[in-house]
Amino acid sequence: MNLRPGPEEPDLEPAGAAEPWLNRNIVGMGISSLFSDWGHEMATAILPLFIVTIGASPAALGVIEGASDGAATFAKLAGGRLADRVGVRHVAATLGYLITGLATGSFALAQTWFELLIARTVGWMARGVRGPCRDNLLVESVPAAKVGTAFGFHRSFDTLGAIIGPLCAMFLLHRIGFRSIFVLSLVPGVLSAVSFFFFVREPKEEHLEGPRAFPGWNAAMPPAFRRFLLAVGVFGIGDFAHSMLILRAAQLMGSSAKAMSIAVGLYVVHNVAHAILDYPIGVAGDRYQRRYLLAGWYVVSLIAAIGFAIGPTSFVSLVVLFILEGTVMAAEETLESAVAADLLPANVRGTGFGILAGVNGVGDLVSSVAVGLLWTHLSAEAAFGYAALMSAMGSVLLFLAV
Repeated sequence: MNLRPGPEEPDLEPAGAAEPWLNRNIVGMGISSLFSDWGHEMATAILPLFIVTIGASPAALGVIEGASDGAATFAKLAGGRLADRVGVRHVAATLGYLITGLATGSFALAQTWFELLIARTVGWMARGVRGPCRDNLLVESVPAAKVGTAFGFHRSFDTLGAIIGPLCAMFLLHRIGFRSIFVLSLVPGVLSAVSFFFFVREPKEEHLEGPRAFPGWNAAMPPAFRRFLLAVGVFGIGDFAHSMLILRAAQLMGSSAKAMSIAVGLYVVHNVAHAILDYPIGVAGDRYQRRYLLAGWYVVSLIAAIGFAIGPTSFVSLVVLFILEGTVMAAEETLESAVAADLLPANVRGTGFGILAGVNGVGDLVSSVAVGLLWTHLSAEAAFGYAALMSAMGSVLLFLAV
């Protein structure tokens, strides 16, 4: 198999390729994402356990994770349109970071799972707006030949925050309790917005313009990009929220207080694997055909889902499965955006990022709700078996996409 960049993923070497890719914008985006993930992952790590304490079921967790992601789909599409408007996206991204932090901290006020759903939805819609805006700023801040590397570097910072957050939650869980942890998550959440506002700037390049006429959805969705979206979408409807793995691990280990702490610790392991692989995957994506690399990690997702369906109770087996899922998330977040950048015209790239995020949002809605309902009304084996089937289909479609 030829892994060199093919016709759809050209190995471009523009005049600016020699320019340094590690600049103020990239570092600023990394710091902002570190603080943001620190805050909301501190809350996410204990959310499945908090839901159990207020008397809700795995189905409620699936609805919270899925419905909030699904509702954010519309915000992602709006964020995509904003991402193509120079001078607007910086403000939109800053506000997105701030609202996410405030909404996550408001979990402390929730008395029912429905109130958690509202708060989570508000926070995730803000993430939906900010994501395409930030991603387009990132692409325009680096040479084209280093886009994958820059995405990988940024995701590494993002995931470093996702390690620190759950570690804080694990350490504090039996010391200050759920609600106090939610309140503390406000601090890094607000710092993420402050960092983005002061460190990140609109790229000052001659080819960047102000608001442009939208050339139409056909231009924003060329045929190759549509085939890519189909594969991503099929995989996505089985790619449930990974916070559900915490609940699965705690269940397998007996649902005791100790099991809950260990489950949160396993989520930290998941995020460590995510952080370690982000940058190397991004670099590999700049050397080889990103689509094939991404399809390979969809296969890894299939293997991990089968493992969780079988339901091992040994600590070592669970560590391996959490590591596998962490590497899958690293590949998704790094390679999906980089592949999209290859397939999209520059003048509608932000819109394309919004569409990609929207497809992922629909997938998150369907997958998390489906897995939660299958788990509650049939079995965990049926829930994770469904996820494995969708991973297999998504991988095949991505391999066949031309």
